[in-house]
Amino acid sequence: MCCIVPNNTISLIKQKHKEVIMNIENTQSQMRKGILEFCILSIIGRGEAYPSDIVEEMKAASLNILEGTLYPLLTRLKNADMLTYRWVESNSGPPRKYFSLTDKGKAFYKELDQTWQELSYGVNALTNNIQPNTSTSTNH
Repeated sequence: MCCIVPNNTISLIKQKHKEVIMNIENTQSQMRKGILEFCILSIIGRGEAYPSDIVEEMKAASLNILEGTLYPLLTRLKNADMLTYRWVESNSGPPRKYFSLTDKGKAFYKELDQTWQELSYGVNALTNNIQPNTSTSTNH
């Protein structure tokens, strides 16, 4: 038995496969973007941070971020009164801008941390098929 597949069918199959790949990449990107702010605030929350140090720390954690992505985010957080900065003279070039959390930023980070704890618990429970604690639930 022989099967003839028109060229446009093959083209549709290839396009369909490409859509799946593009959707996966988009979803992965959206997942990373969703936690980017939280991770940056976490780094800065441990002490003053210089942007290139933030990039390096993110890279060491396999969460690559480009300075072109980081600077607008830092500016947005600063404009929202989550961050403040101070200039520090440098022996090897122009002054450096070191960022730190404001009180508003610390409160915001605390809320994000609570949300992350809840989300990560729920995602881990679902993806690892962990049964929820039934001691507080009622049996029907």
